[in-house]
Amino acid sequence: MAQSNIKVAVQKFGNFLSSMVMPNIGAFIAWGLITALFIPTGFFPNESLAKLVDPMVKYLLPLLIGYTGGKLVHDQRGGVVGAIATMGVIVGSDIPMFLGAMIMGPLGGYIIKKFDQFIEGKVKTGFEMLINNFSAGILGGILAILAFLGVSPAVDGFTGALVVGVDWMVAHGLLPLTSILIEPAKILFLNNAINHGILSPIGAEQIRTNGQSILLLLETNPGPGLGILLAYCFFGKGTAKQSAPGAAIIHFIGGIHEIYFPYVLMRPLLIIAAILGGMSGVFTFVLLGGGLQAVASPGSILAILAATPGNAGSYVANISGVLVAAVVSFIVGSLILKTGKQTEDLDEAARKMQEMKGKKSSVAGSFTKQQGDVPASVQKIVFACDAGMGSSAMGASLLRKKVKQADLNISVTNTAISNIPSDAQIVITQEELTPRAQNKVPDAYHISVDNFLSSPEYDKLIDQLKNDHTTSKAEEEKNVSAENYTDSNDGLLKEENVFLNQHFSSKEEAIRFAGSVLVKGGYVEENYVEAMIERDNMTSTYMGNDVAIPHGTEEAKKNVLRSGFTVIQVPEGVDFDGEKVRLIFGIAGKDGTHLEILSGIAITCSDMDNIEKMVHAKSAKELMAIIQSN
Repeated sequence: MAQSNIKVAVQKFGNFLSSMVMPNIGAFIAWGLITALFIPTGFFPNESLAKLVDPMVKYLLPLLIGYTGGKLVHDQRGGVVGAIATMGVIVGSDIPMFLGAMIMGPLGGYIIKKFDQFIEGKVKTGFEMLINNFSAGILGGILAILAFLGVSPAVDGFTGALVVGVDWMVAHGLLPLTSILIEPAKILFLNNAINHGILSPIGAEQIRTNGQSILLLLETNPGPGLGILLAYCFFGKGTAKQSAPGAAIIHFIGGIHEIYFPYVLMRPLLIIAAILGGMSGVFTFVLLGGGLQAVASPGSILAILAATPGNAGSYVANISGVLVAAVVSFIVGSLILKTGKQTEDLDEAARKMQEMKGKKSSVAGSFTKQQGDVPASVQKIVFACDAGMGSSAMGASLLRKKVKQADLNISVTNTAISNIPSDAQIVITQEELTPRAQNKVPDAYHISVDNFLSSPEYDKLIDQLKNDHTTSKAEEEKNVSAENYTDSNDGLLKEENVFLNQHFSSKEEAIRFAGSVLVKGGYVEENYVEAMIERDNMTSTYMGNDVAIPHGTEEAKKNVLRSGFTVIQVPEGVDFDGEKVRLIFGIAGKDGTHLEILSGIAITCSDMDNIEKMVHAKSAKELMAIIQSN
């Protein structure tokens, strides 16, 4: 358990650092292009335009990172104070302070957040703007001074030690050993922290003195990943083999390195191929004098070529390093694939990758199994989630309403994935759960949605079903639906379980609050709270339209004593894996007695006008009335 907690903490830390850098990649690209074009060794040397290079790398990029880091912690005010604090480390050093910005930005956001929580409800009307502005200015100024006097020298010393270490490794031919750390770090999503927090500042300093830096090639080299994907093209099986060519193009040309992570996760030994490929590439760069004159971001071969100094020797060195890395990782990867006996499940590996990343991956959908057309004569549609308690019930309620409005006599039910009936013709799940549902009922037609409350897939499916003139009239079933419980919701939504104007620093804090309400109300046992956290970590309980419905796992149903709800209004919002949530419905469901009210909540929340009304409701009665009016 301790090891698992450490792993999760590292992944969350890596994801947070990445979240500070990724929104600002455009600025890195702009700086890289200006550097590559106009410095004395660039393609079009221009003394005047080259003056842009140093201010951008010293001031613009760290300030953007600091602002983003602060905003991640405490929205706009956190961003402003984070940027002010970052200015202290910038002015206190002569080197680019990316690492310092990653420290001071979030720290500034955290300090102002704690201050705001401390004074909440204590500021007299009319003094809010005065207090807000002066508090941000005073705290930001203090942090900037502390950063100038303490943090900047510390980061300078740390960076200086790294520079000495790098020089020593280069002098002794040991730089290739960095791949032993860098390649596994990619899988843990620490690549942006390593590349932009450590390698880029040192590299920028080397560019100023030497015109190029080999450090900027250590993490961005697409060769190791390309070799692994090519190995799958020749020696993979099934979906992995079929998808590998497209993934190779996205990785090599598009620079999206995470697309090859699931292929490594299917065969963990392939990390050896990535490490050996990376080491071979770095050795080639060192041997031939490779390097870049600007940051290559993303790690595409096109970005690397654009940032390569404009001479034949540099092009030969950099291209050779990429090709050697690809060849070595291909050879090693091919041997591993040919001799291994593990079953390849690309969908499951993609799911694991998203769990490690801690949020939805932009490329995970590339691995979803391809299907044919919607089946003819549809009689049964099943919504499925892990527990069959919350998200699937809401989705089923909305689609059931649309099916009725379209005058289609089709059964729409919801269930846990483990209980999906074998005769289900269409199965609808959240994107992260689709692979599990496909494994359960491989012959069904599967639809993935990322928004249970307003997915365009609903209307698309209804149109397809309406065009199927051969659709049979299904027999009326006793569905697990709201209609079966018309008299079971008396007292289920109680005024004392509605909480207005709440503030949370994280989704975990919000979920624990919702769980504690259910425990105090006698709806669940205490163990249910941890199951709510586990359920959200498994697949986000964000439903769309600024709504989340945290609830327990399927295994935690035994901890539910009776059905109950809590409604939590969060006007400023709380982050659920990159999505802003302003309404939280904590759910405990037993024997289906919660489904009628959940159906009403789903229909109410499918309309954003209702969301706005509930978010701005001034009393629990007002909020409850909005729900009960539907």
